[in-house]
Amino acid sequence: MEENKILLKTKDIRVRYNKVEAIKGVSLEVAKGSIVTLIGSNGAGKSTVLKALSGLNPIVSGEIWFLNHRIDSLLPQDIVKLGISHVPEGKRLFSRMTVLENLKMGAYIRKDKEELKKDMDEVFHYFPKLKARINQAAGTLSGGEQQMVAIGRALMAEPKLLLLDEPSLGLSPLLVLEVAKIIREINKKGVSIILVEQNAKMALQLAHFGYVLETGKVALDGIADSLLNNTHVRDAYLGG
Repeated sequence: MEENKILLKTKDIRVRYNKVEAIKGVSLEVAKGSIVTLIGSNGAGKSTVLKALSGLNPIVSGEIWFLNHRIDSLLPQDIVKLGISHVPEGKRLFSRMTVLENLKMGAYIRKDKEELKKDMDEVFHYFPKLKARINQAAGTLSGGEQQMVAIGRALMAEPKLLLLDEPSLGLSPLLVLEVAKIIREINKKGVSIILVEQNAKMALQLAHFGYVLETGKVALDGIADSLLNNTHVRDAYLGG
């Protein structure tokens, strides 16, 4: 891939939890404007990779580059300022705060009030249900609505790269389709995305490129369409 088209790349990153090596030398690239998915079984290291990219899990070796800047020694808040937003598994909302307050927390690093209003309106365009619940405590929302707030909060940071960890987890089939549609729409607006998703088929249908993680290593990578038709991927992750 041409260097000027790469938004993010990692070089042989390793992450440990105490003495256990969870990530064992992962190298990957994300092209500008693309959706990249990480698929694999539970415990393969997918969420750990996302946490490493956002600074929540420090790497013990390797390199992480974003927009030609090395970021693996930066604090999470400085990584957000550069343009990486993370929607963690489990939403992690401020449950006693309102929908509006949660969304504003996503924009805490920003000062551009006019653009903030525009981005808030865009969040309500993606998730019209949230506008009706703007003053409702986030903890009283349904699971699907909480996921909408979590994604909306991340978008309020004006990211160039959005890290989505299991956005469809626990949602009804109808809401899963809605979330998939919104992911496509966000990407079409120019936001690159790394998607970790239990629904591997949906993830590969949304993505341009994919990486298969097995026991903390990249076992396979390729164009998403080719992975959809790969025998190993179909047998292991798509139900044959």
